Amino acid sequence: MEHSQPSRPARPRRSVLYLPAGNARALAKLPDLGCDGVIFDLEDSVAPGAKDEARESLRLFFAEGRAASLPAGMEKIIRINSLGSPWGAEDLLAARGCRPDAILIPKVDAPDDIVAVEDALEQTDAPASLRLWAMIETPRGVMNAGRIAGQGRTDGARLDCFVTGANDLIKDTGVLPQPGRPFLSSWLMQIVLAARAYGLDALDGVYNDFKDEPGLLAECRDGRAMGFDGKTLIHPGQIAAANTAFGIDPDRLAEARAIAAAFALPENAGRGVISLDGRMVERLHLGMAERLINKAARITARIQGDQNT
Repeated sequence: MEHSQPSRPARPRRSVLYLPAGNARALAKLPDLGCDGVIFDLEDSVAPGAKDEARESLRLFFAEGRAASLPAGMEKIIRINSLGSPWGAEDLLAARGCRPDAILIPKVDAPDDIVAVEDALEQTDAPASLRLWAMIETPRGVMNAGRIAGQGRTDGARLDCFVTGANDLIKDTGVLPQPGRPFLSSWLMQIVLAARAYGLDALDGVYNDFKDEPGLLAECRDGRAMGFDGKTLIHPGQIAAANTAFGIDPDRLAEARAIAAAFALPENAGRGVISLDGRMVERLHLGMAERLINKAARITARIQGDQNT
């Protein structure tokens, strides 16, 4: 049954970096990075024979307070293996014990994949603040994106964000990877549309060639134009490009503030449409302006948090 959207953390998610959970050197560098979030990965980047060691390394990272010492506002997410795998159940228990901001579920094909994790978390009395992110990276996942997102509107739902897995989509469909992603774009837009329909964030997939800065910049701009909130990354060198592309354009922010100020005037109270600088502006534009202003404030707070750390 659908209900009003559960409260969600209002955080910038311009740049979210994948880090193998067992990579001690990478974990040690985290405090100096400017990404908005980090995904501690127990899945694809960890070999089957190293799963237990990576899980224990992650437990220690959180238990020893190193995760808590990361820059203020840096979101912490743990990607587990699927519950149907040999490692999923133990991953979920470990992730719940670490108390990150969110747990990322891989290869979500249908709403039941979300429900199974939510049920397991409820059985362990996980705090309501622990959110779920969903990897949309299979043909079934894309086709069911709307139904999966709808799970985020039900009572007790934890679903907060979609993460695109373009590499797996390419592998499963046989689509050729090309600049501009011409044959992927319709599926990516489907993910964004489903997320927006139910008030979720959506992150674009990784750009594999971390040495190709022009290609990364182009794909970041492409993802921003599609409506993604940010991009997942595989290398710290990609953070600056993502933060810039998914940041706030100063001209758009100035326009948003002008719209908000105009509607705040006493003479415009209750009006649905006003004239501003020679054009008609509706209240729907006010809503868009307020969201942009709020996002800018969150990004500013995130940056100031880094500077004060």
